[in-house]
Amino acid sequence: MKRVLLATLALVGGCHTGDTARRGGPHSADFDRFSAAYIASHEAARPLEAVAMGLHEHDGRFVVPDRSALENEIRRLKAADLALSAVKPSKLDAGQRRELAVLQTAVANARWGLATVQAPWRNPMFYAGALDVSVYLKRDFAPLRDRVRMMGSVLESAPALFAAARANLDASLARPLVETAVEIAEGTAAFLEKDVAAVAAQSGDPGLNASFAATSARAVAELRSYAAWLRETRLPGAHDRFAIGRAGHMEMLRAEMVDLTPEAVLEAGMRELRAEQARFAAAAREIDPTRPPAEVFREIQRDHPTEESLLPDTRRNLEAIRAFVVAKDLLTIPSEVRARVEHTLPPFRATSFASMDTPGPFERKATEAYYYVTPPEPEWPQAQKDEWLTAFNYYTTDVVSIHEAYPGHYVQFLALNASPVGPVGKVFTSYAFVEGWAHYTEQLLIEAGFGAPADPANPTPEERRRWASYRMAQSSEALLRLCRLCCSVQMHCQGMGVDAATRFFVENAYYEERPARSEAVRGTFDPGYCFYTLGKLQILKLRDDLRRQEGDRFDLKRFHDAILSHGAPPIRVLREILLRDPKEWSAVL
Repeated sequence: MKRVLLATLALVGGCHTGDTARRGGPHSADFDRFSAAYIASHEAARPLEAVAMGLHEHDGRFVVPDRSALENEIRRLKAADLALSAVKPSKLDAGQRRELAVLQTAVANARWGLATVQAPWRNPMFYAGALDVSVYLKRDFAPLRDRVRMMGSVLESAPALFAAARANLDASLARPLVETAVEIAEGTAAFLEKDVAAVAAQSGDPGLNASFAATSARAVAELRSYAAWLRETRLPGAHDRFAIGRAGHMEMLRAEMVDLTPEAVLEAGMRELRAEQARFAAAAREIDPTRPPAEVFREIQRDHPTEESLLPDTRRNLEAIRAFVVAKDLLTIPSEVRARVEHTLPPFRATSFASMDTPGPFERKATEAYYYVTPPEPEWPQAQKDEWLTAFNYYTTDVVSIHEAYPGHYVQFLALNASPVGPVGKVFTSYAFVEGWAHYTEQLLIEAGFGAPADPANPTPEERRRWASYRMAQSSEALLRLCRLCCSVQMHCQGMGVDAATRFFVENAYYEERPARSEAVRGTFDPGYCFYTLGKLQILKLRDDLRRQEGDRFDLKRFHDAILSHGAPPIRVLREILLRDPKEWSAVL
């Protein structure tokens, strides 16, 4: 095994910066060196991701995804898989055994991603979004003049990038992917032309400004030429065969250490969907038993901030949510530093109502965390503004703030930074755990009484309505994620098309046509969006199993602190850490 690991170092490349020394003998040291080399090679192949992680040795770098680069990546992953299969867990310490499981899932995910019919090099969306230099604008890790140079260096690769796209993409592509790629390319071009240009012009260096403007203009032209090429040569012959297939879906689940068939996942999702619809309807009846639940919820959505008060109200309510978490002692918040509520950056406004942007785990300078909220565009007519703001009704906005910040993604980020896990645990995370945790916290706070009457035995009519409204908002978010799970399986394993998936969201999550279609289209290229619900259900099961194991000794805060202290690994790894009976480790739902 030692020979395999050491030989693989040559294929996976150099060393990751940082201390990787461990106790344990030669075998342990070999594993640490392999892990460091694998991370280094992983980030070297993804320099924009590395910069976002805070690894600034990659500033200004870009890897053109041509055939040579893709073949190198395939060889690198195959070699890593071979090396990891030869590792004997008994020779590693407990921390390394967890890292081994995380690395194995990371490699499995990467190999699955390259093998599927939607592999990045086959996906027109991959190239359309490859020049996202927003990290250089969002993060003030270097003087603006230097960051402008870095962006220019990245954008110089635009001609080679889109030459690779034209060479790599099949003659016939899935329609949703082509249409979305056109939108992304045009949006990125507008972002470069307007927002990036406006910031870059403030560098204070006329020569640099002129040089960057010329480089950016070439990149914008390449993006628009690519969008036109897709419309003219790929859209006319586009097809609807986007599905990764049952085997591909099973591989996706296994890469997250979920040993279930897609059919079993769908069965669980449909069962929980019906139960959640019943909870949604029960809350609606408390408000108005004479109207359909969806109509009651539409009435609730009219209770929203104004365009001017959106950010101040969100800031105030976010602090109230944090105070509730602290008062209820639900978990440890590892830092007093608050997430900053700001306007969403322009290129993401069309697709994001709210999102959390945290610095990478290795960032040491630009450490601010932003909770982005998307206001209506100033030029919109008032009716469109009012429609947009219904999504920011006070109840849904608070539930989203719980998911994104307290105690969801932002607290998860703080816990990851404070945890003792090494670089492997900080770089590689589980989709199911990251999104499952954030989705779980929505239910957690409602269970803990967020929004409930001060005296539940004697609520006022307004308190009763408010409490039912919060429960409907949380239930609405759960219905959305459950529909994602059900559509993921049906779209990729059972032949469901975009139109049928749209109807599924309309009929089961009570969405309007436009957002329902957006969710259906996302399902064509993100089958993993089933992991929001699947991760949440796994965390709930782990909580129940640990409560049964610990009996009267079970403590909810200790449970939350424990699962957040190990990074964000597949939930199966957490089961092995926290549950004493090995027979329980493989249980999922």
